[in-house]
Amino acid sequence: QTMDDALGEAFDKVASMLDLDYPGGPKIEKLAMSGDPKSISFPRPLIRTPGCDFSFSGLKTAVRQFIGKFPESRKEDIAASFQQAVLDVLLDRTKHALDMCSNNLTSFVLAGGVAANQYIKQGLTRLIESRGLTLIAPPISLCTDNGAMIAWVGIEKMNAGLSGDLLFEPRPRWPLS
Repeated sequence: QTMDDALGEAFDKVASMLDLDYPGGPKIEKLAMSGDPKSISFPRPLIRTPGCDFSFSGLKTAVRQFIGKFPESRKEDIAASFQQAVLDVLLDRTKHALDMCSNNLTSFVLAGGVAANQYIKQGLTRLIESRGLTLIAPPISLCTDNGAMIAWVGIEKMNAGLSGDLLFEPRPRWPLS
């Protein structure tokens, strides 16, 4: 799980820094196609550390600082280098997760808004297939923002007559366990 921002949120915030529209993921991916992913050495948070947790706030901060220090840099290179840093982190964390799992795995599921990013999907597909597994990912049309998915669940529950009061404490970080 993420220790801070979700990956989609990191894409949205970096896109905003690059003056791109929301949602940021598709805009960064498109811009990155014309950039050099090796042109800027952004950090790879938690890479080569134990476990499977993610952290993207430091990467976002590094992008913001780079843009502040080098405002004339090509946005394409910033986007491509950011996207490559994300992929490197995802590959490292996924390798750790696969190593922790039993040997009877047959597939790996990629889901969420970032699953629509073809650059990331291709990188993860190479890793997953090198382990003899099948990558399962929804079609791009179903790779929507988590907020939309949560709203849909709310609609379904309301239509089923399931409702409750709104008297609860908000929890911004729900554990996966």
